[in-house]
Amino acid sequence: MSQINIEKISKELKISEHSVTNTLNLLDEGATIPFIARYRKEMTNSLDEIQIDNIKKLQQKYQELDKRRKAILESIAKQDKLTDELKAKINKVDNLNELEDLYLPYKPKRLTRAKIAKEKGLEPLAKIVMKQNSRNLEQAIESYLNDEVEDKEQALQGARDIIAEWINENEIARSIVRNQFQYNAVIYSKLVKSKEEEAVKFKDYFDFEEKLSRIASHRLLAILRGEKEGFLKISIKIDQELAEEKLDRLFVKADNESSEEVQKAITDAYKRLMSSSMESEFKKQAKEKADKQAIDVFGKNLNQLLLASPLGQKRILAIDPGYRTGCKIVCLDSHGSLLHNETIYPHPPQKQTKLAAKKITSLVEMYKIEAISIGNGTASRETESFITNLHFDRKLQVFVVSEAGASIYSASKIAREEFPEYDVTVRGAVSIGRRLMDPLAELVKIEPKSIGVGQYQHDVDQNLLKENLDTVVGSCVNKVGVDLNTASKHILTYISGLGPQLAQNIVNFREENGSFHSRKQLMKVPRMGAKAFEQSAGFMRISDAKNPLDNSAVHPESYYIVEKIASDLDLSISEIIANKEIIKTIKAENYIDDKFGLPSLKDILSELEKPSRDPRTAVKAFKFKDGIYSIDHLELGMELPGIVTNITNFGAFVDVGVKQDGLVHISQLANKFISDPSEVVVLNQHVMVKVIEVDKLRKRIQLSMKECSQ
Repeated sequence: MSQINIEKISKELKISEHSVTNTLNLLDEGATIPFIARYRKEMTNSLDEIQIDNIKKLQQKYQELDKRRKAILESIAKQDKLTDELKAKINKVDNLNELEDLYLPYKPKRLTRAKIAKEKGLEPLAKIVMKQNSRNLEQAIESYLNDEVEDKEQALQGARDIIAEWINENEIARSIVRNQFQYNAVIYSKLVKSKEEEAVKFKDYFDFEEKLSRIASHRLLAILRGEKEGFLKISIKIDQELAEEKLDRLFVKADNESSEEVQKAITDAYKRLMSSSMESEFKKQAKEKADKQAIDVFGKNLNQLLLASPLGQKRILAIDPGYRTGCKIVCLDSHGSLLHNETIYPHPPQKQTKLAAKKITSLVEMYKIEAISIGNGTASRETESFITNLHFDRKLQVFVVSEAGASIYSASKIAREEFPEYDVTVRGAVSIGRRLMDPLAELVKIEPKSIGVGQYQHDVDQNLLKENLDTVVGSCVNKVGVDLNTASKHILTYISGLGPQLAQNIVNFREENGSFHSRKQLMKVPRMGAKAFEQSAGFMRISDAKNPLDNSAVHPESYYIVEKIASDLDLSISEIIANKEIIKTIKAENYIDDKFGLPSLKDILSELEKPSRDPRTAVKAFKFKDGIYSIDHLELGMELPGIVTNITNFGAFVDVGVKQDGLVHISQLANKFISDPSEVVVLNQHVMVKVIEVDKLRKRIQLSMKECSQ
């Protein structure tokens, strides 16, 4: 680990070098981000997961830069061209583009126009022209004419080709042009001829221009998608005249015939070499920036969705609604196990309403159902209306839940393993029921990008998307914790320090030996070493464990502290847990030692006060407005209740119960200026909206939250 890199990371993130060093040491030793954030606060000065992740990413960035730097130094050294001055320059640079600029003159080249000219012996002439002090250029050219260079123009053309390459490879020249692109570049998009009808969804970008530094990520990604699909042509340009004028000041040293040739070479260098490479560089940079912003928004949405309110362990009747194919019904016990399934047909064309009603009320009574979960897809509103008009033998809560990703799950290998004897319709209905009980436990079975809470997820860097979303899932799972005796292998996979193999081994051990009674038993699981136990134990709970601390977020490594507290108070640990009055009397500073300081001790006392607390809030039932089932029922000015289903940089999408989400543009979210929709709304939030525009042809609904009672 380079001390220079530590200093850079510290400066860039405004985090002390001590915290950066300790964090990197912990990561090198195999510690996970959730573990470091939760259980190593003294070492990091209480850095959170985002700060730790930023340190990790910056370290990776600088390591990659150092690797490239080393390769460049070795390449130039092999050419016997590495001077002390050049080496110092290369070692000083911390920007990859600038590093590549320094390497450009030494980079092995294909057969360029400059290389051909050099092979014809025209490099000395190029040097004469570049000096711009020859009084008789025509006479100087004579000595370079031969069978390959037949006349003056050929000689000058070759000299200009060489000079153009020198200009393109000049680090100051590239810096000048790069600076112009950075502050003044404009992105243009044009419709590809004869594609107007096919490209209608990109209509806004048929003749579009915007300053590259200001373009919103969603617009850039839309334009790039249009280009990829062959509907748009994109270019990124700066003021060529201004750029050449700045290059003239750098390279034109006189006012003579040679200077005129240098000016021609500057124009050629800019148009043929520099502008295209800079355009590619800035297009790539803009795409990376847009990707990051889109992925960040996706990550925030996924975090909110995974931490959505759970109903808890209740007996659920779940419905995957439909018209012609009927509504698939499943009954689940409080652990999510399938008890019964069948299909009812309460809607047209069959319209077996009475028979369907009888079946539902019978199932509710037979399986002691406590809540009903209805998918929000086709026939959802009609099914909700049908269910809420039934009379049951008990009070039931009815919930409409998002089906996003349910079809992906139902056809997946995971679903086939869980329900090999059932078809996709049954599996989908089970998923709808389970995600009401515990959204996190069910949604971890679905590839994050398939859950449907982002935009342009297929257009962004797929590796970066997967890495970031996996981090979000891991963070959520470890924040909530899991019950060691009921957790599936899929959710255990995300527990700090485990992974797929250890997760499977835990499930196998549980099946062979029965329930876990203590965290210590984990050490008997095959391949569960001391490191994996250290990283994972604090995030797993055992609800009926002999030691009550095994059902808390107190890590086994600090049990001795709680035992000492209990001894000092002459009480059992069970008598202390959840006893706020006793816990208030405990002075944390009395138990500081060489391993655990005040931050960890405060966490321990907080956990003792509310052991195994779930950070998620309780779920609330929601009801759409009666009589509003399709876009045809909407009228301008109508105020409706809705649920926030997706958040983007430009606004929030809200489900008002008409099968097509409406958009609340960022300008319509509040009666004040906001720069980020997440300042105002969160996923699954219940909101009131006003209909301000309906485009039935394009199925677009514009909504406003201004002046609506929230």
